[in-house]
Amino acid sequence: MASSLPDLKLAVYTGVFDPVHLGHLDVIRRGARLVDKLVVGVGENPEKSSLFSIEERVQLVKTVVKDLANVEVLPITGLAVRFVRGLGARIMLRGLRTTSDMEYEFSMSLTNLALDSEIETIFLMAKETYSHISGTLLRQIAALGGDLTSFVPPQVMEALRKHFPNK
Repeated sequence: MASSLPDLKLAVYTGVFDPVHLGHLDVIRRGARLVDKLVVGVGENPEKSSLFSIEERVQLVKTVVKDLANVEVLPITGLAVRFVRGLGARIMLRGLRTTSDMEYEFSMSLTNLALDSEIETIFLMAKETYSHISGTLLRQIAALGGDLTSFVPPQVMEALRKHFPNK
């Protein structure tokens, strides 16, 4: 009997990644083990202003995933489902941290499904170690001069120091 499940060769993990943190990196690493190729799509959230430009965020993600041979990082312009479709993928990978994430991601996945009924969303639960991390929280800690060692890779910490040099 033929399976109606999507082909798991290519998946796309989309996000703003402002900044990319260890929770994102965990989802990327775990997702990369599930598929032949994982594209990390770095996008914008029109409701928020980003600390890092899209070019900076793409470069930071590329830097922290350079050891993963089957991961590619690309900028997203426009709707994520169009980006996914344009790559020929049918799988969107998303990370879930908290129950509030579940509510938002559930709505988003249903909207994406309505926009393109052939794209499925697969969720990976955040490891307990990373379930409290958010870009907003990390930007606040960085702005106030807090220690981010246990939240972000060293390359991201350096980039944050450049944005907040007196902290």
